[in-house]
Amino acid sequence: MTISAERKTTVVKTHRRHDKDVGSPEVQVAILTERIAALTDHFKAHKMDHASRRGLLLMVGRRNRLLKYLADADRERYQDLIKKLGLRK
Repeated sequence: MTISAERKTTVVKTHRRHDKDVGSPEVQVAILTERIAALTDHFKAHKMDHASRRGLLLMVGRRNRLLKYLADADRERYQDLIKKLGLRK
């Protein structure tokens, strides 16, 4: 499952650091979070879709690596991002 182009642009606009930012860790984590949410909804209807489940696990791993990098690089940006996305408690 992918997210629509309109949804992706709104996610990028809300999480970017400057006007031309599309690749910062914040933007990448936000996009991955949207894709993970879309796949999670997909699995409610298609429980046996194991190929997509593997893709979901790869996305979760990539998001965790990006979050770890961001936590090591700039703790304040990390805290703001997880608060915005509601990832950790």
